[in-house]
Amino acid sequence: QLQLVESGGGSVQPGRSLTLSCVVRGFSLESYPIGWFRQAPGKEREGVSCISSRGNTDYLNSIKGRFTTSRDSVTNTAYLQMNGLKFEDTAVYYCAAFVGTRAWCGLRPEHYDFWGQGTQVTVSS
Repeated sequence: QLQLVESGGGSVQPGRSLTLSCVVRGFSLESYPIGWFRQAPGKEREGVSCISSRGNTDYLNSIKGRFTTSRDSVTNTAYLQMNGLKFEDTAVYYCAAFVGTRAWCGLRPEHYDFWGQGTQVTVSS
């Protein structure tokens, strides 16, 4: 059974860091693209970063240089390292997977077919 389980969210002050984890169960993390998304209240879900099966990454322009996505094939876990957090980064963060053959990863929700339950990130002073 395919399952994605996020963790690592929390409440932090601006400028601080958080690392989100996405444990993948039911398939090898390196076989398919993984995306990170976020959704703030009243806003559409937006792609934050992704990593392809080949290890290529892509990022939302507004978070480039602050967020880094990576994966660990031993633990079958994807990570989103978030540095220099801002108020506008407050959202529920989701990881997602596309279980199919594709060389690229993609930053649109429709590019993915399996989703985790989400983890809340709140940036406040």
